[in-house]
Parts: sequence; structure tokens; C-alpha cells
Amino acid sequence: MNPPVTALIVAGGKGTRMGHPLPKQYLPLGGQPLLSRTLNAFDRMEWISRSVLVTPTEDSNYCRDTILPKIELTKPLTLTTGGRSRQESVYSGLMKIDDADGFVVIHDAVRPFVPQKAVKQCFEAAKESGAAILALPCVDTLKQTTKNNTIVKTVSRQGLWLAQTPQIFRVGLIQKAHQAAQQKKIMATDDAQLIEQTGHAVTVVPGSRYNLKITTPEDLEFAETLIQTSLLDS
Repeated sequence: MNPPVTALIVAGGKGTRMGHPLPKQYLPLGGQPLLSRTLNAFDRMEWISRSVLVTPTEDSNYCRDTILPKIELTKPLTLTTGGRSRQESVYSGLMKIDDADGFVVIHDAVRPFVPQKAVKQCFEAAKESGAAILALPCVDTLKQTTKNNTIVKTVSRQGLWLAQTPQIFRVGLIQKAHQAAQQKKIMATDDAQLIEQTGHAVTVVPGSRYNLKITTPEDLEFAETLIQTSLLDS
């Protein structure tokens, strides 16, 4: 039998780059909020046991009263509030999970096109190593520049990956990594970096180019186009 698995969805963005008064995770995509699409994607995964949704404190009532009642979820969901940074918000969500031997699937709410086959592969890898993430191999030429955007050098892309979410960890492992980061005042841009700080290996699993993080109007426009196609991984 599979261990219990919690999907931890972080919905803390303000959407300033969207130029819209509504935070980006609540903007409509194909007739429903981005967040709704993301929550539904994990609810459909039979191996997911439950979900924890982390929102800013000021959004809690909106999510509870406006977003969640319109979603027909089949599994338990816990709504909690986060902190000032993504890292603090993830930690807040982790504290709602009390099974150290289970697994947690940490995902950005604004990645609504969850590649279910790749996520399952990531879970299988995490069961082996304790930590695995989705990522894409870097295919573009990389340039390092000065502050004035003058090229310093071309960086080899060999062995370089673009990290995505979900990132999947054994619960006890990622909880301890977050606690160690708090003690040492380490700030990271993703949860895998905190695991790296502990010396524990993290497995990389190829993700999907459709698993985009929607942060700009152009991203949202592209996502609307994808909705009209049959290319998305289900």
C-alpha cells in the first residue's frame, strides 16, 4: 500500500505583474479560477489522500466563501494561512501534516496544468530517494550579464535544469529541512534547495512544458490557448 500523501498547494501570490486587482491565483482561466483548476487536478489523483491549501491571511475568507464552495472535491481539504514569504507559507502548511512517514506534494497554485503522469513518476522517485522534483532540461543558450545587461560570458547548459513544481518529499525530511533553515536563517527560492542544504540528494524527474507558472498577462493568454487544444497531459 502507498503511504499517505498530502497535496500542499501554495496560493500566496499578489499578481502585481498581472496588473489586475485580483490576485493571479483567482483569475479566471477557461471559465474557472486558476486555483480551482489546480485543486481539481490533485483531487483527481487516486494516490493523493488529502489537500492543504495555504493562502494569505487576507484571502482566507474569500477562498472559504467564494472559491471552495464551487469546487466538488472528493477528498478532505484543510485551509490555512501562510506567512510573508513563500517559504514561510510552505512551512505553515507542513505544520498541518502530522504523518512524518508520509509524503507531501508541494505545488504552486498558479501552475494549473498539472502533468499527472509526470507527477506520478515523481512520486515513485520520491518513494525511493525521499525527495524528487519535476524539472525541464535547459535547452536555450545561457548568458551571464552585468547589471547593465552586458554579456560577461556564455554559460554551459550541460547538466542544468529549470525547476518546476510539484516537488515531492517525505514529510519528516522536508519538515526538518524547513526547521533547520529557520534556525540558520536560510532563505531559498524552492523547497528542494532546503533539502540540498541538509546534504540529502534530490532526484530530478522530467516535467512538462505545459506545466507553466502563470505570472504575466502573456502567460494567461497562452494558457487560454492551451485550454482550447487537446495537448494537455491528463
